[in-house]
Amino acid sequence: MATSHRIPPDHGLTARMFATGLLLVVLFVGLGGVLAALGLPIYLFIAIPAVLLFCQYWFSDKIALFGMHAHIVTPEQEPELHGVVDRLCALADMPKPRVAVAETDIPNAFATGRNPDNAVVCATRGIMSRLDEPELEAVLAHEVSHVAHRDVAVMTVASVLGVVAGMITRISIYAGMFGGDRNDQGGALVELAVLLVSVVVYAISFLLTRALSRYRELAADRSGAILIGRPSLLASALVKVTGDMSRIPTKDLRAAEHFNAFFFTPALSGGASLSSLFSTHPSLEKRLAQLSELEAEMNQAR
Repeated sequence: MATSHRIPPDHGLTARMFATGLLLVVLFVGLGGVLAALGLPIYLFIAIPAVLLFCQYWFSDKIALFGMHAHIVTPEQEPELHGVVDRLCALADMPKPRVAVAETDIPNAFATGRNPDNAVVCATRGIMSRLDEPELEAVLAHEVSHVAHRDVAVMTVASVLGVVAGMITRISIYAGMFGGDRNDQGGALVELAVLLVSVVVYAISFLLTRALSRYRELAADRSGAILIGRPSLLASALVKVTGDMSRIPTKDLRAAEHFNAFFFTPALSGGASLSSLFSTHPSLEKRLAQLSELEAEMNQAR
C-alpha cells in the first residue's frame, strides 16, 4: 500500500456537478413558470420542494441507513472495518466518517451524508464476507472518494428535483387546484398541458442525473485507486462483486434497486443489463479499462 496520498480534486466532476445543478434549477424554475401561468398557486412549487429538499438533504444519512436496514457500528463491534476506514482517512487527510454495516447478503457498499463532517460509509455483510481485506479497502477507498468529492449531497438534491416535478403536477390534478370544470374542453387541455410538462421535466432531470451518476462513479474509481496506489485491487473487487451479484435472489435485488445510484455496483434484478443511457453506473468493461490504464500509468511512474 502507498504511504502518503491525498484524494486529488476532480475538476471534470466539479464542472459536471455545477452544470447539472444549474440546468436542473433552470428546468425547475421553468416548470414553476408554466404552472403559475396555468393558475397554480405559487406557494405549491416553492413550499413543497423546499420542505422535501431540506428533509432529503439534512436527513439523507438517516434515510439511507433506514432504507438499507443498516446501523452505525463502533470500533469495538467491527474493529477490522474501522481499521480500514482509519487507514484510508489518514491517507486522504480527511475527517473520519461514521461507519455502518447493512445486514444484507447483497455484496455492496455506499456513502451517504450531506458533507464530509456528517458522512457515513456503509458496507454490507455480503461484501465483507466475500472480499479479502485489501479488496475491501479498495472498495471503501472508492466510497471515501465520494465523500471527499462531495458528490453524494449533489446527487441527493438532484434526484429530488425530478420527483418534485412529478409530485407537483399530480397534486395539481388530483386536488383540482386549477379551478373550472374538469369536464369541459378547456379543463382537459390544461390537464394535458400539465402532464406533458411533467413528463418533459422528469425525463430531462432523469437523464441529467443518470449522466452525472455515471461520471461520478468513474471519478470515485480513479480517486480511490490513486489513494491506495493499487488500481488492480479495485478491479479485482469489481469483478468479484459483480459476479456474485447474480447469485443473490431476485427479490432481494429488486428491493435494493432504488439505491443503485449510491451503490458501489448496481443491484440488477436477474442479471439484466440496462441501456447505458439509463444506467446509474458505467459498464463494468469501462470501469475496468480505466483502472487498467491507470495501473499502467502508475507502474511507468514508479
